[in-house]
Amino acid sequence: MKILVRSLERTVTEAELLKLFQDFGTVDSCKLVMDATTGKSKGFAFVEMPHGREAVKAIKGLNTLRLHGHGIRVKQADDKPENERKAENK
Repeated sequence: MKILVRSLERTVTEAELLKLFQDFGTVDSCKLVMDATTGKSKGFAFVEMPHGREAVKAIKGLNTLRLHGHGIRVKQADDKPENERKAENK
């Protein structure tokens, strides 16, 4: 299951996110989205977990968690068609 993590403080690292989600189960990938120009975090990330039950527990357990002083938002990521993703990245 692909999970969207939003409202991240810009100083949060992929390693920190990975550790948070690993407490709920296996993590296939953890990708903090970075600005191509500045190289700094855009404040959101995608995490993939293979087991739906673990992913749901992670979403429920981490949504609104305060991390670096910010309440993060965690939810299942919407699957957008490829052409919509390309348009957003322009």
